[in-house]
Amino acid sequence: MIRIFHNTHYEFIRWWRVAAGLTMAFIVAGLVSFAVKGGVNYSIEFTGGTLMQLQFKTPPDVAVLRSTLDKAGITGAEIQQFGTDLDYTVRARDEKQVQEQAAVGAEGISKRIEAALVQQFGVGAMTVVRTEAVGPKVGGELRQGAFYAMIITSLFTLMYLAFRFDWRFGVAAVVSTAHDILVTVAFIKILHIEVSLTVVAAILTLLGYSANDTIIIFDRVRENLRKRGKGEPFRNLLDRSINETLPRSIMTHATVLAATLALLVFAGEVIRPFALVMTFGVFVATFSSIYVAGPVLLWIESRYPRANTDSRGKTSRIDTGAEPSSTAKPRSQERAGTR
Repeated sequence: MIRIFHNTHYEFIRWWRVAAGLTMAFIVAGLVSFAVKGGVNYSIEFTGGTLMQLQFKTPPDVAVLRSTLDKAGITGAEIQQFGTDLDYTVRARDEKQVQEQAAVGAEGISKRIEAALVQQFGVGAMTVVRTEAVGPKVGGELRQGAFYAMIITSLFTLMYLAFRFDWRFGVAAVVSTAHDILVTVAFIKILHIEVSLTVVAAILTLLGYSANDTIIIFDRVRENLRKRGKGEPFRNLLDRSINETLPRSIMTHATVLAATLALLVFAGEVIRPFALVMTFGVFVATFSSIYVAGPVLLWIESRYPRANTDSRGKTSRIDTGAEPSSTAKPRSQERAGTR
């Protein structure tokens, strides 16, 4: 078996301030994007409307395409290139069109778009690859269901962590999960990724993946707490636990990253947002499990230290190593001074 990153002694927790600054800067960039460009770019699955993917025989003039739709009464339609210069998507999700779609049926708008384009470009000049039509009520229900799915998933994850470990680990995992959501939403907003059910699935997968990474480290921390050396600061124990799980983490992340990159390159435009969010999620999960969950757990241990029982049954408070004391004397010197 290939042995990589074994017996390492990296001081990960030492750089938590730099990591906190980087993640805060990224979240602020996402907030600025919200303020400048508006809200999240929802797909028609959430907003309601009609989507058509068209494939032309020859590259069309986008201006002619837009004017043709305007003349047909499909105003404000979004026209985007979908891969090659022969493939385009048309999204009609203006409030007027959504209401009309609810009145005349799911295929009413799509048939009007197809008829207008056939009249302009001729029969056989294009092919309708796929058509999606979602009513406003269904879109609202899907958006609400996606929100509840993320909340329920997060709650069950936190309950599991609190039950398996203790409340200190659970709170650290809560903060780590919240960080993952904020950073991922900022990433989606900065790149203007369309939020569809596929992207929601990627976010839920990311939360589970990140929680698994955090559990692996926390499990090693709990194991090392039982065999912790006398006087070892909790900060050093955290670094040691992260280093001990590093080989497994590297192999797991490399495997998942290879799969997501393959999807990103070869899977096509439909699955690409999922692959893009998951590729970003591999790095977010690694980052949060080390530089978010770890430092938060260290802070909680410094505020609410647990009792440490040694092999003789004596109980003492765990030294977190957050504020090492330089005035403490070794016990041998204290004994010598009392003689």
